[in-house]
Amino acid sequence: SPQGWLCLLSDSNFILANAQVRRGFPIVYCSDGFCDLTGFARTEVMQKNCSCRFLYGAETSEPVLQRIEKVLDGRQEYQTEVCFYKKGGAAFWCLLDIMPIKNEKGEVVLFLFSFKDITESRGRSHLGDKKEEKQRSKKPGSSHLRAARKQGRTVLHRLSSQFARGDRSEMKINRNVFESKPSVPEYKVASVQKSRFILLHYSIFKALWDWLILLATFYVAVTVPYNVCFTGTEDSLSAARSTIVSDIAVEMLFILDIILNFRTTYVSQSGQGVYDPRSICIHYVATWFFVDLIAALPFDLLYVFNVTVDAGPPPVPLAGECRQRGSPVGQSKARAGMGAVLSTVPPVSANPWLCLAGWLHELGKRLEAPYINNSVGGPSIRSAYIASLYFTLSSLTSVGFGNVCANTDAEKIFSICTMLIGALMHAVVFGNVTAIIQRMYSRRSLYHTRMKDLKDFIRVHRLPQQLKQRMLEYFQTTWSVNNGIDANEV
Repeated sequence: SPQGWLCLLSDSNFILANAQVRRGFPIVYCSDGFCDLTGFARTEVMQKNCSCRFLYGAETSEPVLQRIEKVLDGRQEYQTEVCFYKKGGAAFWCLLDIMPIKNEKGEVVLFLFSFKDITESRGRSHLGDKKEEKQRSKKPGSSHLRAARKQGRTVLHRLSSQFARGDRSEMKINRNVFESKPSVPEYKVASVQKSRFILLHYSIFKALWDWLILLATFYVAVTVPYNVCFTGTEDSLSAARSTIVSDIAVEMLFILDIILNFRTTYVSQSGQGVYDPRSICIHYVATWFFVDLIAALPFDLLYVFNVTVDAGPPPVPLAGECRQRGSPVGQSKARAGMGAVLSTVPPVSANPWLCLAGWLHELGKRLEAPYINNSVGGPSIRSAYIASLYFTLSSLTSVGFGNVCANTDAEKIFSICTMLIGALMHAVVFGNVTAIIQRMYSRRSLYHTRMKDLKDFIRVHRLPQQLKQRMLEYFQTTWSVNNGIDANEV
């Protein structure tokens, strides 16, 4: 049981030391049994040298201590009997077992020191016999040392197993700890367990797929407004149906994208990658699923069955109208981001300008194609679309030349709204461009700032010319090597 295991672990006398810190190998953990054995509190032991100099005394063998130092420097295993002293000054004989712990790269990252009190088994007459203690340190095959090795490795095995069960560490210890020649235990980073049908959000395929969806969004943003506002006659309807194949292909891409989103990993608010299929589905349904579903409904398939809605002349295709409401908005937000929004605004805004239709008569006169009885004639669809798109872009960018202007009240209201949208677009675009330029020149600015500080320091302290030249050369050399990046800060 966990309680029984904790009791057994508390009775074990061991410490763990960090082997990657070259200065002293500080102790990072000590058991309750070690504290009871030595009389030192845990706070007094932590961060001290793992060679346990605080346990040395008059009867502690100096050759054994030197051997321990060499073992630590060489990252080796070692077993010996040594005389240590408790906090109160009482001496006790101890079976010491030192075992290095390696990671998956073969690097020693921890030291395990296992202690066993053998004072009673040795007898008090052995406390002053240094020669016999030295001889015992050279006999790793003795029964005492075998017992120490077995006890120490048992503690390590139980410690690592508990960490694995509690999910508090990623240590993996070799299970074969009772063989005649046990291997050094290791720990490694556990690989993420995921289904092979899960798509990684940072994979190359996902990046290429997002670019494909972005291109499809641009296609929808241009073709849908044109089909809705410029295909108002039977002839134009037949021309619009020529793109039915590409429209259906784009809708199939959007539907397939929804399916892939149910199997694509994501990053949670805590910054961890989520690979569980159930969590992925719940997250997608709670965020962009319904928006993407509306945008991906295959309305263009209705063209195949000639489904239209007569809302008075001219007839407007039901699929085109629903597509115009769903796809550009949903896809630009869910997939294309800011780039799709900026590219979608001009063609979408051009259609209300065309629908106002007050300027079409003026355009027809200038092109020598006037309207007859307000219904026949007029400019071609191509000319009307280009003129409406031209006016929209000139209003959004505020660089209009006045050759296409608003005359009626409706046109003026639309122009005001378009100019406001253009002002917001200016703020977004130029704000991001400014931030990009600042990031491009931030490293150069940092170089000049530090160089100026160095020259000011040299001038204030009136350093010699030779020293000044050496300092400037050193700064330039180090900057060229690390590009101003401080490894300690990183």
